[in-house]
Amino acid sequence: MYCADILRNQLDWKSSCRADPDVWFRPATKADVQAKEALVDEINKYFLLKTDSISKPSTYLGGQISEYWIGDDINPKWAYGSEKYVKEALRVIKKKLDSYGMSLKQKVRSVMPSGYRSELDNSPLLQEEEASFYMQAIGILRWIVELGRVDICCEVSMLTAYNACPREGHMEAAMHIFAYLSCHERSNIVFDDSYVDHGLVERADWHEFYPNAKDTLPPDMPEPRGKPVQITMFVDASHAANVVTRQSRTGVLIYCNRLLIVWHSKRQNSIETSSFGSEFMALKSGFELLEGLRYKLGMMGVLLLGPAIVKVDNMSVVHNTSVPESQLKKKSNSSAYHYVCERCTADIARICYVSSEDNLADMLTKMQTGPRRVELASQILR
Repeated sequence: MYCADILRNQLDWKSSCRADPDVWFRPATKADVQAKEALVDEINKYFLLKTDSISKPSTYLGGQISEYWIGDDINPKWAYGSEKYVKEALRVIKKKLDSYGMSLKQKVRSVMPSGYRSELDNSPLLQEEEASFYMQAIGILRWIVELGRVDICCEVSMLTAYNACPREGHMEAAMHIFAYLSCHERSNIVFDDSYVDHGLVERADWHEFYPNAKDTLPPDMPEPRGKPVQITMFVDASHAANVVTRQSRTGVLIYCNRLLIVWHSKRQNSIETSSFGSEFMALKSGFELLEGLRYKLGMMGVLLLGPAIVKVDNMSVVHNTSVPESQLKKKSNSSAYHYVCERCTADIARICYVSSEDNLADMLTKMQTGPRRVELASQILR
């Protein structure tokens, strides 16, 4: 409360953000160098700053912040990478494997061993000490995913499901991921603020069916400032990918301009009997993530550039969100269907088709060959 009083009364920071109470803001225009230095001095009167900490950011939550040049652009972009954390993680893992008389594989191309299915693994269960090491390894991999290694997100999500009772095969698969990381260092997500040209994506007219549909953003948002932000979302689902339970997997990528903000890979709770059903359940999950992001951006005073553009690789889903004549009898599918279509009526998002070859969310739903994974990852990581 003391810090909040200083920010509000002494530094004139009007209020904290309702979407994130730790973020405070006040209306301003883009400051020059002298104005920024004056602001730092003002803050330093009440919150003591270390002298060597007043500089360009270099590290955040274990990841590295650096400058990155795109083409002939004279102004560099920010980039966020996990290279140093990955190297330290590999050092820890290799040291532990040395104590077992083991080592990581060399020249690994794919994220998982070829043809491996974690749900079919019936190898012996790990002993207590080895199981503890497995959970430690999975924890490290999950944080590497959080730091931006989208290319291993799907496989790490699959192996996380076996934390409670891991097997030897699961351990080998986890070590295979570390071997992949040691061979593929591409890890930077570039803060590219340029826009994407999606062409014309028509708005479907659903007002007859959802006359009360409206945008979900609250009316009391702060006045937006700065450059408008364009949102693009890729959604994919792997129908009945789990050969034991026949549950599908959802994959979602959300961009602000050309900067990847959200990556999500998760096994679906319900069992869908058609690829159409699994795609629609994935689309529903994507819209939930999209609405959360739109709310956070809006409450931080970020101006949104029109509706989000949602790309899916199932033409039936595109048609059924554009043509009001479809009817779904399965409750879970129909609930997802009406949820999505109501948001389309409010023009929160517009859905269009993208081929499976160009759907970046494909890497979050299924295991792929090394060249295919590298091809997709190269469009996200630098």
